[in-house]
Amino acid sequence: MRRNATPCRFSGGASWVILNPIEQSIKAKIEKVGTPLKDWDISINYGIKTGYNEAFIIDGSKREEILNNCRSSDERKRTDELIRPILRGRDIKRYSYEWAGLYIIATFPSLHIDIEKYPAVKKHLLSFGMERLEQTGKTYTKCGIKISARKKTNNKWFETQDQIGYWDDFSKPKIVWGEISNKANFALDENNHYFINNKCYLLAGEKLFFLTCYLNSHLSEYLFSKIATTTGVGTAQWSKFTIEQLYVPQINRNYEDTFNIMFLGLKKNEITEDAINRCIYDICNLSLSEVKFIENYSNSI
Repeated sequence: MRRNATPCRFSGGASWVILNPIEQSIKAKIEKVGTPLKDWDISINYGIKTGYNEAFIIDGSKREEILNNCRSSDERKRTDELIRPILRGRDIKRYSYEWAGLYIIATFPSLHIDIEKYPAVKKHLLSFGMERLEQTGKTYTKCGIKISARKKTNNKWFETQDQIGYWDDFSKPKIVWGEISNKANFALDENNHYFINNKCYLLAGEKLFFLTCYLNSHLSEYLFSKIATTTGVGTAQWSKFTIEQLYVPQINRNYEDTFNIMFLGLKKNEITEDAINRCIYDICNLSLSEVKFIENYSNSI
């Protein structure tokens, strides 16, 4: 104990972690050049909780069936705008995603939708039964089968379980990631195209190219390991609360342009992730021994 003891300061009411000397040095350098992500000009929100995915998340063929049941071109247009492509946690990879061809019926309470303007959607939802869709928390027995309604809320039977007051963020450039993963898997939706389910998070705001690179970096993975909650099966919870605690270097416009170019170069296979990692180490003024320590950690997971 005495031979390996390391002095640590425990000041203030913030959470703390015991680190060896090289880890303390890395932490001090990051905190010197960085700012917690919660203090950036960004917003992080949870994905969509429907309370009954079987009704609200559909595949392409069911989407076409609903659209073909529309009675007019105006209804079809409205309905098409209501049914949006969705990503799940398992679909999101490091710097990319693989859409599974699924859609969500985006009847968010915050949109104050009149379901009578969407008769084809109403017909689809009612095929699952009003008892199952209503948000009362009640239990029914129908034809000898026990049916549980969605949990009690003030929302209407055809609406999703959560309000989704931040629905407009889905139509902005955003970073998306799954909550449970053994490594950093952050992807940028540049086309403002996808919604996400409740196993994911989205981040909208400034400097998204840089933040995507940083959050996917070996340094970010290492820092996250010091504050994350683990699942006990080799994965960690990349939750909003924990991500917001990450210190992220503040960069000037020249560095921002550099990361924009590197991000696009990575997507075209013109550069590697190693080049991005090296640039991040440089910004944080890490020594060769500190870089080696982080790289050894990354290779071990």
